Amino acid sequence: MRTKKSFKTSTGTAKKDPTTPVSVLRAVLNLGGDLALARRRRRFSQASMALRIGVSLSTLRRMEKGDPRVPLGVWARAFHVLGVLDRLAGLLDTATDEIGLALMDQQLPKRIRARKTTSISGAL
Repeated sequence: MRTKKSFKTSTGTAKKDPTTPVSVLRAVLNLGGDLALARRRRRFSQASMALRIGVSLSTLRRMEKGDPRVPLGVWARAFHVLGVLDRLAGLLDTATDEIGLALMDQQLPKRIRARKTTSISGAL
């Protein structure tokens, strides 16, 4: 029998949402560790960082532990405080979206035909 994987939060152990892929959980966990490291490198205490972001200390701790339930808007405010918000803004840059561009290229017509011109009055 399989049991649900869980992760530790400041409020105890929370059950993992079964619809969340493991790769997403790993990415958020890594992001939380990176957030903690970036905060410490800037010499911000957890209390100071939480105040700057506008969240409770427990929410910041959940972020640093990789809790996937923290809203994206809170992460964006944290990136803003750390001075790296531009990286978030460039994540889904459509000009560099290789998969999207490949799908668009597949839908291009094989041949482009010249449009037929019809003149109603004859000569212009």
